[in-house]
Amino acid sequence: MTYSRGNAGTPGAAADGTAGPRHGRTWDSALSAEEFAAVKGVGFEPVGQVLGTTVFNIGYSGVWGCPGAWSAADGVKAQSSAWGSSFAPLVRTMYAARRLALSRAVDECRALGGDGIVGVKLRVGAFPAGGLEFTALGTAIRARSRIRPRQPFTSHLSGQDFAKLLHGGWVPTGLAFGIALATRHDDWRTSRRIPWTAGNQEVDAYTLLINHVRHDAREQLALDASKHGGDGIVVDDVTLRVWERDCLTIGSTRDLSAEAVFVGTSIARFDHSGRPAGARPLTIMRLERER
Repeated sequence: MTYSRGNAGTPGAAADGTAGPRHGRTWDSALSAEEFAAVKGVGFEPVGQVLGTTVFNIGYSGVWGCPGAWSAADGVKAQSSAWGSSFAPLVRTMYAARRLALSRAVDECRALGGDGIVGVKLRVGAFPAGGLEFTALGTAIRARSRIRPRQPFTSHLSGQDFAKLLHGGWVPTGLAFGIALATRHDDWRTSRRIPWTAGNQEVDAYTLLINHVRHDAREQLALDASKHGGDGIVVDDVTLRVWERDCLTIGSTRDLSAEAVFVGTSIARFDHSGRPAGARPLTIMRLERER
């Protein structure tokens, strides 16, 4: 991603001091007054609020019957027992739906002449007619510069955090996701550890399940960030969902499933030309007369 240095020492500052884009056009945004001031302070102008949405029907999950001892997938590799198959089709759908909603927000950003989106909020909810609705809402911004990034960036960062990032010598490169799902059958060892009469002890099968999905989600988040050319990730949200269902294959036992979702912004360094981060110090002159 290429940015101009400009007068202010940050990627968005214009060398000619020109104002923001599209004069005379009324724009809207999801920015607070403080966020608006912070974005302008690093050489960017809001050009409009953008929204991307899609509705997906969630049907085939990739899992049939009872998984037996273990079945898991993180979207790339799959571990499964002889009883079950992986969650890979469902994981791929979860990625595709989020990316499609985000890409539609980016399309709106391009149409407004924006260089990126800040304050992206991702929401997933039930659609009244069935399925799940995925939405991406944010504010498109444009740099006051003759040199533009090759493609619009996306970021969950607020206006203030975006400004701090630029002052520190970093730029956002894109929103990244890490998603993992896994399910585990309650075997006789696990069943003996969960009744209240079993006393206080770790249920290691559940610990293994949770650690597995979180580890896989973190790996996928790092891989997704690297695709955006990022050197690191600023994590926005970490969610864990756990549910159980009856096992229809093996007696009256049950299966426990878990889903971990990581969302963050991939960031990369830019040339700061050796200048210190933050605002420049004030020049102080002595005003008293010499005697």
